[in-house]
Amino acid sequence: MGGPMTRRLGALIVCACALLGGCGRAISARAQEDGGPVIDTDVMAYLSEARALHHEANLKEDANDLPGALVALGQLVHARKPHEGAAVPEVEEVLADTYARMAELRLRTKDVTGAESDARAGLEHAPDSTYFRGHLLEVSGEVEETRAAALADAGLRDQAAAARAKALKLLNQAVTVQDEVVGRSLGGQTGATGEGGARQ
Repeated sequence: MGGPMTRRLGALIVCACALLGGCGRAISARAQEDGGPVIDTDVMAYLSEARALHHEANLKEDANDLPGALVALGQLVHARKPHEGAAVPEVEEVLADTYARMAELRLRTKDVTGAESDARAGLEHAPDSTYFRGHLLEVSGEVEETRAAALADAGLRDQAAAARAKALKLLNQAVTVQDEVVGRSLGGQTGATGEGGARQ
């Protein structure tokens, strides 16, 4: 649902405000060293716009207007981006999570093809092993699980089995990525070998 996403956006905006405060010079220097754009008012404006559109989607979803919620989120993914052509981590995270939410909403409307397309688009904004990539892989697995059920209901046993196998592979990849994320936060070894690899 939309609540966690809007809370994360709120936290991003608070952090952005802090970065633009007393420690702005240090942040600017670090951004230059990393080769990426510094968080500025353009990025903050985009994050605020994103939060507003996710709130709008929340209201539509609460009213069971899933198409309306998708329109609001679609407006966000097609909105102008700050520092066009540069990968701003905060913007990429918002886009990855928004596409994941859109895919989940499309699954609820039985639009499996659209959900698959959104999940794939989201993965383009989360190429590294982060929570956002792991979540998108999880959603992708749910898409294939839903497809498998529909194929089984249609009596297409072989295709259903292939979809189930793909779902399991994607869900395994999601577990692997999230295990890497947790491992990094703990400063220790992960319990998986990489996306698609067998767990140790």
